[in-house]
Amino acid sequence: MTRKVVIIGSGPAGWTAAIYAARANLQPLVFEGAITEDNQTKGTLPLGQLNLTTEVENFPGWPHVDSGAMAQFLQSALKPAPERYENLQHLSHAQGGARAAFGPELMELMRQQARNFGTEIVTDDIVSVDLQRHPFSVKSLSGETYRALSVIVATGARANYLGLESENRLKNRGVSACAVCDGALPMFRNKPLVVVGGGDSAMEEATYLTRFASKVYLVHRRDAFRASKIMQDRVLHNPKIEVKWNRVVEEVLGKDFVTGVRLSSTVDSARETLEAAGMFCAIGHTPNTDFLQGQLQLTPKGYIKWINPFRTWTSVEGVFSAGDVSDDYYRQAVTAAGTGCMAALDAERWLAAKGYD
Repeated sequence: MTRKVVIIGSGPAGWTAAIYAARANLQPLVFEGAITEDNQTKGTLPLGQLNLTTEVENFPGWPHVDSGAMAQFLQSALKPAPERYENLQHLSHAQGGARAAFGPELMELMRQQARNFGTEIVTDDIVSVDLQRHPFSVKSLSGETYRALSVIVATGARANYLGLESENRLKNRGVSACAVCDGALPMFRNKPLVVVGGGDSAMEEATYLTRFASKVYLVHRRDAFRASKIMQDRVLHNPKIEVKWNRVVEEVLGKDFVTGVRLSSTVDSARETLEAAGMFCAIGHTPNTDFLQGQLQLTPKGYIKWINPFRTWTSVEGVFSAGDVSDDYYRQAVTAAGTGCMAALDAERWLAAKGYD
């Protein structure tokens, strides 16, 4: 059986693409990823990076509502999949009062919306593809091979972390890789925060966090930034930012939530402890493109390249990409969802032009 559209990935881009493709009667098949220890370690489990965040306050249409009302809505929306709702119940009990949707809640709702329109979902990874022949073929981790007339790659990009055990334990409990996503949360307001990195992203994160933090420590392992001069100047002239040169984070402190970090020097034996409510890693992202094995053209940073401006076309006709796997600049849920819509529309129109509708 040859599918009209195969979608690889299950973040906002993947599910939005599935919703649009399903409503266009393209019977999309989504590979949402496998539940494995390796994916757990890399942060590439089903439902994407948004599934690893707490409150999502910047996705349009999700204002603060009563926590009890949110729970009732989720239970109703996920009625066709009660086991999925059961996995979210602990979030409703964890926080009362008014709140926005948590990342896992929003992702489950996107997934269910795609299912409601007939999207077929396989909980498995795609480990290799053949994009040299048409129809295309994709091979799953379980060994199954699927054929497709068109493919949408929406595998995202995983944030790079330091690799500390304490860091992994406190992810979403004060450890984050996205200041724009999490910086305004109440747990960080008027508290000292730590940013790790020395490039433009680190400068942007540190500067952004000064809107909410009482103080921002910028930890860098060298004695000079690699960021652009203008971004460096903004940081170095900001009275709320203190740079910790020649330092690395040795341990993230805290039992249930981050309370500080322990630093060690890269030039001598000095150690230092900083009190902080959060640590933001700004040491880059790695796009999830290994399975492509060089069959699509990538940018110098390793992201899938769009060959036509304002289109999601890749270097192989009939293969489209959406979300953070092609975006090293915005990296937001709403922009990923937008390109997911674009990719589905591009695929639909390409299939129609080829007479596959």
